[in-house]
Amino acid sequence: MNLSPNNQVNLYHYNKEFTELIKLHQKKILPNKILLSGPKGIGKSTIAYHLVNYILSFDEEFSYDLDNLRIDPNNKSFKLVLNKTNPNFTLVDIDIEKKNIDIKQIRELITNLNKSSFNDKPRFVLIDNIEFLSLNSINALLKTLEEPSENIYFILINNNSKNLLPTIKSRCLNFRISLSNKNFTNILNTLLNDDFSNYISSDLINYYSTPGKIFELIKFSKENKIDLKNFDLKSFILLLINERYYKKNEFINKIIYDYIEFFLVKKHNFFNLKFFNIFLKKIHEMKKFNLDEELLLIEFKSKILNG
Repeated sequence: MNLSPNNQVNLYHYNKEFTELIKLHQKKILPNKILLSGPKGIGKSTIAYHLVNYILSFDEEFSYDLDNLRIDPNNKSFKLVLNKTNPNFTLVDIDIEKKNIDIKQIRELITNLNKSSFNDKPRFVLIDNIEFLSLNSINALLKTLEEPSENIYFILINNNSKNLLPTIKSRCLNFRISLSNKNFTNILNTLLNDDFSNYISSDLINYYSTPGKIFELIKFSKENKIDLKNFDLKSFILLLINERYYKKNEFINKIIYDYIEFFLVKKHNFFNLKFFNIFLKKIHEMKKFNLDEELLLIEFKSKILNG
């Protein structure tokens, strides 16, 4: 199952949040700058794609099913978004080979927005992972955000509020997206079509925050024939380091440091607090400046996991 937000035709357990956005649109007071904030993998981008399809497909064949919160796969606007050819939708995200959303991407966006529209429908710009906007990108984007052209809507996806500049936040209506434990369980079980606790130990569940991430972790474990029921947090981190999965798998490369931070937070009373803070700082600097991850992980293994 592919969990890419752009092809999720069903919206699970976000009736309240989605209905609120729809009501704003129906009353013709939908803000043209919306910020969706929350942990990565919780469903923020999926909500955005559903909102876009609801509005763009309104007068089309196979329009959005508001009763069931469902996109019709046969809808023209949906197909064009999937094919990246919809003239009323633009996605800006981190290029695979880069660490940030760079100034070139924002300049191209601004150039496209200054061109005439192909029709009278609203135009949507979805900027994902905005915490990775470079400083130059932010400066280039601010004026456009402050004075967007008529009938253009920005939807910004923020996964880490710590890295979000106030200059961005102050220009948007912020929707904080969260899940209750019950909805977390229901969404994950729906995605798996099974009880997710059959696939993963309680220790790992306690340190993973969103259904999307747990789903990807279980998918990874199946592909590599790893029984997550047999691992606690410490033994799982050791496995990822010893087998160097962080070099083989892009998903693991992104989440291994989350697990390390979770482990340090859990165990910090047993370590010197100063060392604890230094190591967390090293993790943040490694991710920010693309430093040598192997040396850091070897140090973590020798001083903490095997210490």
